[in-house]
Amino acid sequence: MNQSKEMAKIAYAALEEKKAEDIKVLDISEVSVLADYFIIANGTNKNQVQALVDNVQEQLHKAGYESKQVEGYQTGNWILLDYGDVIIHIFSKEDRLFYDLERIWRDGKEITFEE
Repeated sequence: MNQSKEMAKIAYAALEEKKAEDIKVLDISEVSVLADYFIIANGTNKNQVQALVDNVQEQLHKAGYESKQVEGYQTGNWILLDYGDVIIHIFSKEDRLFYDLERIWRDGKEITFEE
């Protein structure tokens, strides 16, 4: 498995573990040079959104990956974790609906990691 796919899989599992809602993994490698994968999920409140971020960072750190950038952690409405080839967006429910990244990135291919 390539590195970016492994990172995406770890992030997905970390989000699932903390009960993130509606986790989507989009393979955007053929439509953008920004990254290989976008992961989009949401929490039900600010505390859960931050807990999701903390768990993703902890699990990726254990696997040897460090984020290049983290945006929006304090507000907890839309937190962006930039791991280079994998970009993770964790939203509050309202902001996810408002920004609708799935529509913007609909040319990306949704993939699943169900075992």
